[in-house]
Amino acid sequence: MSRKLENQAAVVTGASKGIGAEIAYELARAGAAVVVNYASSKAGADSVVARIRGEGGKAIAVQGDVSQQADVERLFAETKTAFGRLDILVNNAGIYEFAPLDAITPEHFHKQFNLNVLGLLLTSKEALKHLGGEGGSIINISSLVATLAPAQGSVYSATKAAVNAITRSLAQELGPRKIRVNSINPGLIETEGTHTAGYINSDFHKHIVAQTPLGRIGRVQDLAPLAVFLASADAGWITGESFYVSGGLR
Repeated sequence: MSRKLENQAAVVTGASKGIGAEIAYELARAGAAVVVNYASSKAGADSVVARIRGEGGKAIAVQGDVSQQADVERLFAETKTAFGRLDILVNNAGIYEFAPLDAITPEHFHKQFNLNVLGLLLTSKEALKHLGGEGGSIINISSLVATLAPAQGSVYSATKAAVNAITRSLAQELGPRKIRVNSINPGLIETEGTHTAGYINSDFHKHIVAQTPLGRIGRVQDLAPLAVFLASADAGWITGESFYVSGGLR
C-alpha cells in the first residue's frame, strides 16, 4: 500500500476490535500515526497497537467513553501529546440493540443515542479544536439500516439515520475550513460482535445473503480501504456523501 497518509495523525474511536480495529490498521499501513480508542477492552486495543507497531507503524491506545465530555477532551489531548497534530477522525464507536416496540424503554433509547449520536458530535466538536489550517477528514461509520430500517430496529436505525444527516450537515458547516465529512454505511459485517450477537450463520444471515446481489455478507477488509481513500487527498473533492458498502443490498 502506498504511504498516502504519511506524516498524518488519526483518531479511531471504538477501535479495539472489528471494523474500528481494521480501519486503524489500514490507516497505519498508509502511513498515519493512529490513536486506538477503546471504552473497556484494553487487551483488544493493546493488540491492535502491537499489530501496527509490529509492522513499523506508530500507534497508541487511549481509553475513553466518547459519550462523556471529559473522556473526549482527554482523548484528543493525549493525541496531541503523542503525535503533535490531528488530521483524521473516524467515528466508529457505537452500539446496536434490536427490540420490538413494546420493549423499548428510555434506557434502550438513550444507551444507543448517547453513544451513536451524541458521542459522534462530541468527538467531532473536540476534533475541530485540533485540526490544523490544512483541514482534515471526518469519517462517520453509519449503517445500511439507516435506510433499510429492519423490523425491531427502530431505535438503532434512527441513530444511524441521524449519523447520515449529521454527516451531510457538518459537511456544509465545515467545508469552508477544508474539513471533509463523509460516512461509510456497511451492510451485515462478520465481526466478533456479530458472532457474539448470534447473527452469523443464523436465519437472519441467510436472509441477508439471499437478498444481496454479491451473494455474501461483508468482511472488515471490505470497509477499511474505503476509509483510507476518504482520509486521503485522493478524496479531496468529496464531502457530505454516504457510501454504502453492502454488496448491492439497499
